[in-house]
Amino acid sequence: MARKGTILNMGKVQREMSAAWKARKDAKATATPDDKAPPTREEANNLAERAAVAVFGPAVLNPAPDAAAKPAGKRGKDAKAPAPTATKGSKSAKPAAKQKAAREAKPKPAKSAREKKPKRVSALDAAAQVLAASEVPMRAKEMIAEMEAKGLWRSPGGKTPEATLYAAIIREIAAKGTAARFKKHERGVFVAGKAN
Repeated sequence: MARKGTILNMGKVQREMSAAWKARKDAKATATPDDKAPPTREEANNLAERAAVAVFGPAVLNPAPDAAAKPAGKRGKDAKAPAPTATKGSKSAKPAAKQKAAREAKPKPAKSAREKKPKRVSALDAAAQVLAASEVPMRAKEMIAEMEAKGLWRSPGGKTPEATLYAAIIREIAAKGTAARFKKHERGVFVAGKAN
């Protein structure tokens, strides 16, 4: 096919495109009407009915009288699925009341009384405790070492816990202002704030 966009080839491009359109139009005209005509509503209903009978059995065509008497509506959170109905050759189904009673009669296993574990102290809380006990300003790296030495907090395996602690301290100072537990002494060095 010729390249589009050049003035010299424009006539050739137009001829090729019109030939392609004619070929498509001829192909559509020769197609049989049965191939492209959708089924009527009645045919579609018959097909759906046959498929339902094949999958669920003939009981689908003749629903139980109690199911037909109920008004059709949206099922919400509180709506329960209808109880299964007995069909020919199948075992009789339990009535809904008996099923509900059977569910309520089952005793639930008692939860064992567990001892509550003490709440883990966060790195920020441990740093606040370390700074409150310290009389000198500290860097984040020094706070991490002190927290581990006192057993207040231990890094879960991070490569740079001091960077995480530093960022958390800066966030708290920015969010709480003068009410923060930390106060910036100089760049990278902190002291206990007025909240401690």
